[in-house]
Amino acid sequence: MIQVLEASMQYNKGDGYVGKVGFQVEGHNLPYEITIFSKDGKDWGYGLFFLKESGNEEQLEAVEELLEDNDEVFELLVNAARSSL
Repeated sequence: MIQVLEASMQYNKGDGYVGKVGFQVEGHNLPYEITIFSKDGKDWGYGLFFLKESGNEEQLEAVEELLEDNDEVFELLVNAARSSL
């Protein structure tokens, strides 16, 4: 359902952890990018965007709902970014 295309993460004492993951959702026209951030590596905030160009807002909202409702999907993306650290 989710295919990770690219992932990165950085850490510094001032900002904590900041990562980006590019991913594709099965059945969606365009890929997405999630920017994740956490001071302590435990409580994560995020921003969700289209990866390269704007697309269907309804599909973006569906991914937003998926991230909010499915902890496993969100953790998959966090772990992909962490693995690049």
